[in-house]
Amino acid sequence: MNKEIFIKELEKLNIKVTEQNLKDLAKYKDLLIEYNQKFNLTAIKTEEEIYLKHFYDSLTLTKGISLDENLKLLDIGTGAGFPGLVLKIIYPNLEVTLLDSNHKKIMFLQTVIKELNLTNVTCLNARAESLSSEYREYFDIVTSRAVSHLRILSELAIPYLKVDGLFIAMKSSCEEEIIASTKILEQLDSKIISVIKFSLPIELSNRSLIMIKKMKKTSEKYPRSYDKIVKNRN
Repeated sequence: MNKEIFIKELEKLNIKVTEQNLKDLAKYKDLLIEYNQKFNLTAIKTEEEIYLKHFYDSLTLTKGISLDENLKLLDIGTGAGFPGLVLKIIYPNLEVTLLDSNHKKIMFLQTVIKELNLTNVTCLNARAESLSSEYREYFDIVTSRAVSHLRILSELAIPYLKVDGLFIAMKSSCEEEIIASTKILEQLDSKIISVIKFSLPIELSNRSLIMIKKMKKTSEKYPRSYDKIVKNRN
């Protein structure tokens, strides 16, 4: 996907990018390619793939929710900043927290944030189950792209959502994961309100947004230790 096709495809998502947006994304892309040679941040290495599989793919979150308001967003397992940092560039009104346990990736994100002069964005080098209690019930949106099984992600994400907030899991195929997550979602007083399925342009790979709404305050027992989450021990 070249820059011109990228812009046209974003118009179909009702996203109008500014010249400054495009300059910031181009700088982000250049830094990603440069740092990827040293730190192996992502398997996607060409400009065309970055615009399609990272930048455009990140912005498909808008198929599920409007980001025009001053919302607080947490991106769990953000890696090299997808989708959270891309969303921040296009929607500067967002308060974005980027979470990843990989120190080198967090260092890279801090470099990009400094180079682009972004404000109101925080990088946390930590595991989701170990986040400070100050973040409980704090975010309007929690998202995660292709990080882990939905059953695991739900327990890591939902405790940090406000009541009525949305956990949006960005997946490829998802049917089996949805079925396997029924019990934990009930325990977390949350429910799937919709599943939005679509294909990426050009390569036509499948994508899904699993939209999960938090109905009640989360019990203090969640999230459990990662070992218990994975083994699903109560």
